[in-house]
Amino acid sequence: MREILVTIPAEPQHKIYLEHAASEAAGSDEFHFTYVSQKDVTQEMVERSEFILGNVKPEYLKSARNLKLMQLDSAGAAPYIVPGIMPAGAQLANATGAYGLAISEYMLGAVLMLMKKLDRYYKNMESHEWKDEGKVNSIMNSVTLVIGLGDIGGQFARKMHALGSHVIGVRRNRAKRPDYLDELHQMDELDHLLGRADIVACSLPGTPETEHLLNRECIDRMKDGALLLNVGRGSLIPTEDLVNALRSGKLGGAAIDVAEQEPLPKDSPLWDAPNLLITPHVSGNYHMQQILETVVEIAAENLKAVLTGCKIENEVDFQTGYRKFCGPEDND
Repeated sequence: MREILVTIPAEPQHKIYLEHAASEAAGSDEFHFTYVSQKDVTQEMVERSEFILGNVKPEYLKSARNLKLMQLDSAGAAPYIVPGIMPAGAQLANATGAYGLAISEYMLGAVLMLMKKLDRYYKNMESHEWKDEGKVNSIMNSVTLVIGLGDIGGQFARKMHALGSHVIGVRRNRAKRPDYLDELHQMDELDHLLGRADIVACSLPGTPETEHLLNRECIDRMKDGALLLNVGRGSLIPTEDLVNALRSGKLGGAAIDVAEQEPLPKDSPLWDAPNLLITPHVSGNYHMQQILETVVEIAAENLKAVLTGCKIENEVDFQTGYRKFCGPEDND
């Protein structure tokens, strides 16, 4: 009996879909599916599993000698690429492609909220103040710098381009410029691009290379009054540097769905920083049904791929933490 552990919050139709995918790919092999929430996963469940669909505590994987595929239900893979975590020979895949729609719409909503000062008007409403907050800006004719052009950054870039922004993309690898970008650059050009942007949007994973990438020195290079969005990992922006930039007015506003410390402590200075929108890492996180449908589809296809000896999709590069680069047409 081949063991498959599923921590994706599968609904009845998804269970049927996954089980059919396994039986279709492996023919006469028999499978035992265990469906369990991430918080209820035990070490024993992980150790006996040949396939894991969904995230588990990384430390449980060290002794998972039977493991052939670890299919994450997250786009980020940082905890799983630490040396010694994944057993030798096991493949690791992420859920790139599942979150772009939901998170790019969140980013667009945050830009509009900050540009039109809707956060200030909401606070005025709470205090019953009829108060004009002054001039606002427009996405039309703005300059948007998108750092990281995977599914999330790419979909946000498309939306901003459609609304009339001049969109500049920054990525790790050299690639053909897609139509929704007005310019395409690489990471080593970031410093001289920051000063051109009205909106800087980041959707990078947490890796040693991205830790504190947007520190005080980088923020100082940004245009005065620019907006900063971060939906990747909180390690990208030092908390103190972000707070100081908002308090000084260097940044006109910021929106973060991630923080250096999560959950964010009640005494964090971020809570009281001006013109800051904070959400508790919820811009994705299965809050749209489309995310669940896509994660299940990715998991089923990769399960079939391993069972039939084919190449999996979204395989994670253990050196970079990103999806493996597939060539000049690929996006980070």
